[in-house]
Amino acid sequence: MKLFDLKGKVALVTGGNGGIGLGIARGLAAAGASVAIVGRNRKKTAAAAGYLADFFQTGALSLVADISKADQTEKLIHDVVDRFGRLDIVFNNAGISIRRPPQDLTLEQWHEVMDVNLTSAFLVSKAAYPELKRQGGGKIINIGSMTSIFGAGFAPAYAASKGGIVQLTKSLAIAWAPENIQVNAILPGWFETELTQAARQEVPDLYNRVSNRIPTGRWGNAEEIAGTAVWLSSAASNYVTGIAVPVDGGYSCAL
Repeated sequence: MKLFDLKGKVALVTGGNGGIGLGIARGLAAAGASVAIVGRNRKKTAAAAGYLADFFQTGALSLVADISKADQTEKLIHDVVDRFGRLDIVFNNAGISIRRPPQDLTLEQWHEVMDVNLTSAFLVSKAAYPELKRQGGGKIINIGSMTSIFGAGFAPAYAASKGGIVQLTKSLAIAWAPENIQVNAILPGWFETELTQAARQEVPDLYNRVSNRIPTGRWGNAEEIAGTAVWLSSAASNYVTGIAVPVDGGYSCAL
């Protein structure tokens, strides 16, 4: 299965120290890639990188940065290339959500969500571009959401940022196709993560209510996104760019 082999490749995963991000990092490491994990919690990020190195016997690096700042994203890419000598795959996964209806959402909260979810994806991708171009191509995968397709009255800033992720993905795919850089997005549905745990605590019986809408009848586990992540990171997707793939158990196509 050489098409899916990532041996010798180097991946960067923002927000990779837990939840979907760690599920992606696990999948990439299992396929043979060295993985640099970026997070804001130094201890948690170091633990995640240590786990990958020990369990998969692969190269791993933990980095702490505010990826909504251009100077820090540029240093981030420099640190990865300095450690591994190259960069092949970028996963823009970092994200937050503030659950408030639009009339109660402050401008500061709006900017916070946009900066973490959307601006950071632009900045990291822009910082990575020279390195990907220099080595003849690479992969950028942005993590959107099912709210990239639907609105979310309970989290308008989150939905707007994830809708922006899809359009950013398409725009980067068009702009950088001549450099052999494929840019795609994954749109996760309802996964059991730390982010959705907070929602389950706020909304009574959320798990069952959502499960009844999902054709598969359950929420996803973080590991179940790994296959799509590896495919979009590998040579198997070299003629695939500008797409947004729902990974949601059929949620987005159910009535």
